[in-house]
Amino acid sequence: MEHFPEFDEIHVISDIHMGGDTPDFQILRETGRLAGYIGWVGQQCPEGRVALVFNGDVFDTLAESSTGYIAIERAVDVVGRIMGDPSFRGIWDALAHFVALEGRTLVFVIGNHDIEMSFTGVQRLILNRLAGDDPLKRGRIEFSTVGAGYSCTVGGARVYCTHGNEVDAWNYNHYESLARVGRRLNAGLGFDLREWRPNAGTRMVKEVMNSVKERYKWIDLLKPETQAAVGTLVVLDPAQAKKIGDLLSILGEKVLSEKDMNQRLSADDPVSRSPESVGAATPVKEPWLGPNLGAAAVQTTVDADSLLLQAEMNLGKPLSQLAEQDGQLGTGQLIVDRLTGWMRNISKDEALRRALKDWLADDRSFDLQDRDDTFKAVTANVGQSVDFIVTGHTHLERAIDMGRGRYYFNCGTWIRLLRFSQAMLKDQASFKPVYDVLMDGRMETIDKAKFGDASFVMNQTSAVSIRQEGGQVVGRLYHVLGDGTGTPEEVRKFARP
Repeated sequence: MEHFPEFDEIHVISDIHMGGDTPDFQILRETGRLAGYIGWVGQQCPEGRVALVFNGDVFDTLAESSTGYIAIERAVDVVGRIMGDPSFRGIWDALAHFVALEGRTLVFVIGNHDIEMSFTGVQRLILNRLAGDDPLKRGRIEFSTVGAGYSCTVGGARVYCTHGNEVDAWNYNHYESLARVGRRLNAGLGFDLREWRPNAGTRMVKEVMNSVKERYKWIDLLKPETQAAVGTLVVLDPAQAKKIGDLLSILGEKVLSEKDMNQRLSADDPVSRSPESVGAATPVKEPWLGPNLGAAAVQTTVDADSLLLQAEMNLGKPLSQLAEQDGQLGTGQLIVDRLTGWMRNISKDEALRRALKDWLADDRSFDLQDRDDTFKAVTANVGQSVDFIVTGHTHLERAIDMGRGRYYFNCGTWIRLLRFSQAMLKDQASFKPVYDVLMDGRMETIDKAKFGDASFVMNQTSAVSIRQEGGQVVGRLYHVLGDGTGTPEEVRKFARP
């Protein structure tokens, strides 16, 4: 077996999303619970070796108003501000205590909201905050920031942790570009921000979503970083439909990222993949509007394939230089009409209900065994020698027995989650009280809202553990409860002989 770190147990969490200049821009609520959980992990297996893996999106620099697509020269200042924010300071104090313990290892895996962690200056900042100049403490902190994930063994079972955006064309990190930025910073050359190519998800957040979030603080809780979100965003703020140059080039960026992603995976992956599994990571040509909202919109002759083709042609061009399809008059205006046609046919509350129904169509978000696109694409690109795969990114828990002693987990998230039921979206009358809460826009209103006996915000903070127990290696999906200092609640368990 290759020489991977060996542990008696590891604990994995993901999608913490520490960030946001003001409390109403911060989507991480259970900060005290997280600090308590870190302390609890530190006390496990006192005589053994224990790892705590932060599996991507530890920070959320996209939530910082002072940053563009990426913080480069200011990366240390931005991350330092987040670490020193009163909302998050207790988490870093708990991590500093964790790495002071013998036999503990802390691992940071890069995600798509914390790409600045790839810069050596940010890594030194984290090391200094957690370990000072103590070489033993510093040696207990590891970084995986080149898109390779993190591998280790527990009781002879091989474990692979990866964020999951590596197979998501909307949020794919261009690691070669990050390395180029890092080289320039280290060489004292600087980097012109105009040279940076953000992925489509980053552009959606910074160019479209953050302006909607100014009014509707809860929009992050739906994780609208994909094309499926456009209908909902436009219903909330029709002005977004006017950003035609942005929308077209964002879609074009997704097309190019799909090519980059598939090329990288095919070059790096020696595993033979079936046509079905390959299809999980290939372009999906979906329309801007789903069937429910689209039914109310004006009809056009522009189909999704044409939009994709034109978007790729227009990538990076200013609005004045956008190409139009032959035989079409004002394709940009046609898209405006398509995105805003609901305004001439239905009320805003009904449009939002339809947009959410489209977003959540055939929704299996909370089905632990649903083999979603992330599962399909990640497992297609991981070798048979890996016994446990742990991802994040989607914010949705998964616990799947793949057979032959192999298991897949998605460790969910620590941010708030909203859960819409079919009953809430059934018709305009049933949706009305939900609509009123959403239109209020404030996070405190969302936090207090209840429909029936259930809270609108799910109190669900998730973790995965893999440990040796009685001659077996046992993987568990947990919910961390209360102040985080007690034994988490087991949700699903797999025992590998």
